[in-house]
Amino acid sequence: MKTVRVKPKYKKLLSDIGLAIETARQNAIKAINTELVKGNWEIGRHIVEFEQQGEERAEYGSALLARLSADLKLQYGKGFGRRNILDMRRFYLTYQKWQAVPAKLSWTHFVALLAISDDTTRKFYEKQAVHERWSYRELERQIDTALFERLALSKDKKGVLKLSQKGHIVSNALEAVKDPYVLDFLKIPQSHKMTEKALEQRIIDNLQLFLLELGKGFAFIARQYRLSLRNKHHAIDLVFYHRILKCFVLIDLKIRKVDHGDIGQMNLYLNYFRTEENVKDDNEPIGIILSAEKDEVLVEYAMGGISNKIFVSKYQLYLPDKKQLQKKVKAVIDEK
Repeated sequence: MKTVRVKPKYKKLLSDIGLAIETARQNAIKAINTELVKGNWEIGRHIVEFEQQGEERAEYGSALLARLSADLKLQYGKGFGRRNILDMRRFYLTYQKWQAVPAKLSWTHFVALLAISDDTTRKFYEKQAVHERWSYRELERQIDTALFERLALSKDKKGVLKLSQKGHIVSNALEAVKDPYVLDFLKIPQSHKMTEKALEQRIIDNLQLFLLELGKGFAFIARQYRLSLRNKHHAIDLVFYHRILKCFVLIDLKIRKVDHGDIGQMNLYLNYFRTEENVKDDNEPIGIILSAEKDEVLVEYAMGGISNKIFVSKYQLYLPDKKQLQKKVKAVIDEK
């Protein structure tokens, strides 16, 4: 069989055409999404204007909603159940100016956002979904794990409101670290006895979700990163690089309560990385000790006098009590 030689110029032609096709397809999907969202917004507007003229309100159990649902499904097919129409109405009431609707979010994103009744909380997730380009499923996970409440509890009233208005923008080491981290995606029963090695393996097996929990900017570098000092070998459980802060992030996993020796060990790792691994333009490395439990007083004393950026955070294997967290955040916002 004769082999046909493909000239480089033809390869480039084929590549250019392929790029044009993919770009056109992506643009078409974006355009369809925009029109779908705009259409749903318009449906919501018409319903609200109908109500404002003194006609029947379109509440979930209302006859108007049932009638609209039945007639629209009959004429236009699926997608017009009572719940969907109610969401369209709520969508318009939430974003009464079309210009205020974020263009980069899909209708499924908005359905998830509309389930959040608190304006401050919803605005945070809206900003963050655009900022970090979350998929619908990623947005749902962050809502389920109470990301806003976990971040907000480390701030004062002014900080909470800024979080809602601008999203979580990482500009320093403290803002890059959470406490606690929610590792429910590892699916480890609370009563299950887990070794640190097994915990590390579960994280590696679910690295994409772990990166989502860490937040924007983290890039995975290595596991069991080996370093040797005077013939003594050490291994750092997980090493990442933060693209925004331009620094290495070292994570040490502990299935028990942190003690002063763990903090001293992390301090050694950070000193080593600063001297041996950092290159020009790298900033000071960050160390996170991720543990099942921590003694706040012990941690405070053990880190006294240490100039390196070391953080001790708890991890939990289950979803947090959102209602309890929401109460605490509300107390912060209500402060005079």
